Parts: sequence; C-alpha cells; structure tokens
Amino acid sequence: MDGYTYIAYDYPVLGAFWTMMWIFLWVMWLFLLFRIVFDIFRDDTMSGWAKAGWLLFVLVLPFLGCFVYLLARGKDMGKREIEQARAQQKAFESYIRETAAGAGKPSEVEELAKLSEIRARGDLSDEEFQRAKEKILR
Repeated sequence: MDGYTYIAYDYPVLGAFWTMMWIFLWVMWLFLLFRIVFDIFRDDTMSGWAKAGWLLFVLVLPFLGCFVYLLARGKDMGKREIEQARAQQKAFESYIRETAAGAGKPSEVEELAKLSEIRARGDLSDEEFQRAKEKILR
C-alpha cells in the first residue's frame, strides 16, 4: 500500500457540516435562480427587450443580477405567482365543467340513432319520428 487510504473517520464532523451547508446553499441558489428566470418570462407587463435584458443580466452576472432583480422587482413576484395559480385553477375548473357537462348529455348522432331504432321497432309513427327529430336538431 503505497498511497494514502482515506477512511470515513478521517473526515471531521465540522467538515461534513460545512459540506452539507455548501450543498444546501448551492441548491437554494439554483432554486432562486430558476424562480427569477420563470418570473421574468411570466411577467406580461414587460416587453420582450426588457425580458431579454433582465435574462442576460441574470445569466451573465448571476449574483449581482439576482440581487438587483430582487430589489427592483421582487415585491411583485408573489403577486404574479398568485395570479398564475388562480388562472390555472380557473382553467382547470372550466375544463372539469365542460367535461362533466359533455359526459352526461348524449350527442345528436346518438339520439338520432336511438330514435331510428325505436321507429324501426314500430314504437313510433313517422309523424312522431319527424317531430322528435326536429326537436333534437334544434
């Protein structure tokens, strides 16, 4: 054995703490960076050039860009996120209403097919069939 062998007890507890702290800070930094980038694209009040400028500033000088962005526009970040969540909830509820309403009501084609079957069995006269058909097609 010519080289050094590092065993777990060669790594001090304080070193493990600092390593975990740096990993935590790095993850938090990535989280903040992504939130800012998403907020830049989410904001409908900014023009395309303003979005490009902020994005370039945040990506070229990330620490300074994030700091300045949070100072300048951080107050409204929460408002934009709440507005987006409300819009998504409204769209979801609208989709549910449309889907639920469509599932309970048969289509015109299905109703006409059932009406034709009833007429073919002889349960409806031609006159009753025409009235029911006009009612369905209205």
